[in-house]
Amino acid sequence: MKIMTANRLVDGEVVWYGNGQWIETIDGAEIVVDPAEEARLEALGKQAMAANLILDLALIDIEVVDGAIRPKRLRERIRAAGPTIRNDLGKQARTQLSRAA
Repeated sequence: MKIMTANRLVDGEVVWYGNGQWIETIDGAEIVVDPAEEARLEALGKQAMAANLILDLALIDIEVVDGAIRPKRLRERIRAAGPTIRNDLGKQARTQLSRAA
């Protein structure tokens, strides 16, 4: 299982692709499970890069734990939640957002 992530160009915010747009929470990311779906997502991401909407595009491996999307790599968990030493900064400081880490 994979999802697509990037950084929004205007402010550097970590975003995920879901519901036909770039969103700020991982829990709304579109999950794909086969190479054809991965290629479709990657093509959409490349279009967004060409339009200068995002940069640092990546398809990342995930697992679903208790109904929540959880990146397999620690780097991606940190990108989803924010700094590991300051819980008052980043996405984890926004109480309305779910935590991926």
